[in-house]
Amino acid sequence: MTTSVETEEPGGWTRVRNNLQRFGGQMAAMVLPNIGAFIAWGLITALFIPTGWIPNATLGALVNPMIDYLLPLLIGYTGGRLVHGQRGAVIGAIATIGVVVGTDVPMFLGAMIVGPLSAFVLKIWDDRVGSKTAPGFKMLVDNFSCGIIGGIFAVLGVLGIGPAVGWLSKIAGDGVQALINVHLLPLASIIIEPAKVLFLNNAINHGILEPIGVQQAAAHGGKAIEFLMETNPGPGLGVLAACLFFGPKAMRGSVPGAMVIQFLGGIHEIYFPYILARPKLVLAAIAGGATGVLTFVVTGVGTTATPSPGSIFAVLALTPKGNFLGIIAGVVLAAAVSFVVGAALFGFGRAERGSDDEFLLEEKQKQSKRNKRAGARTATAAEV
Repeated sequence: MTTSVETEEPGGWTRVRNNLQRFGGQMAAMVLPNIGAFIAWGLITALFIPTGWIPNATLGALVNPMIDYLLPLLIGYTGGRLVHGQRGAVIGAIATIGVVVGTDVPMFLGAMIVGPLSAFVLKIWDDRVGSKTAPGFKMLVDNFSCGIIGGIFAVLGVLGIGPAVGWLSKIAGDGVQALINVHLLPLASIIIEPAKVLFLNNAINHGILEPIGVQQAAAHGGKAIEFLMETNPGPGLGVLAACLFFGPKAMRGSVPGAMVIQFLGGIHEIYFPYILARPKLVLAAIAGGATGVLTFVVTGVGTTATPSPGSIFAVLALTPKGNFLGIIAGVVLAAAVSFVVGAALFGFGRAERGSDDEFLLEEKQKQSKRNKRAGARTATAAEV
């Protein structure tokens, strides 16, 4: 008797979920190898900026070039390398410098887009044209194709991504302002937290919340809740704790250092790559941020100025007498809620099962196959 086994195609939601998981794995593969650079930048920032632990103008000059140039270029380089090896890494870096120059906002998201995209275009060129080039002209064609295609992407980055990010920043600022105007402060986290992850935190904080906070502080006894809406270190701490206990193995090793830099040093940018590596975690940050703001509203607390950097020490240092209990409660509850939501999004560890490791292994296998094909083409060309 013959038994036939039918394989069912995955349903619509399953396909969507698989695609989202793969997208998250691709983001992680670009971000996680560079976490060490983020930690180095976070330490330098926490120590040497004017409001840091050891202010030093000479060493503090490292901060802006690292976040504006070094970190986006590393991400674009890594993203390009995943798609097309070393040539993809080179063109990814070329394309990334365009989006970096095109705006004054750190271009991590732009690097994640143009790095792999430019490498993919170069890969198509190499497969269809470069592989058919005569051996005597191959180096010339390869170098010029990388330079020309990379230059085109750099120009497009300057002309396209910069204005797009400026538009996004304006939309986010207008949305926060509208929620503040109608006294729905907790809902502002729906805009603030995703904007932070896109490195628009300074634009939101200093461009929108701080001026409003100054006005509110002048009218309400020298304190304002607006100073705390973006700078609360609780949501970031909770997200990092969820990554530490329930995230994939590839993510956990660097989390403890990031937690110290974020919560004690006040450099919130250190946890943004973890959310970019697992975009669903932005929901945990939103839940934690809204919980913190709601707690501040209910307890009627605020700080006398914007904590900078946003460490727990800076927050407490700017807390007026009688507000400590409410502010500590807001930070703790925000961290607890973001941790619980983040843990649930990770399936309490069951949903990950080494997904990043599997993705990286798959990419290594693909790269090995590409190298073998390239070696075969070279051998064939040499015989001819």
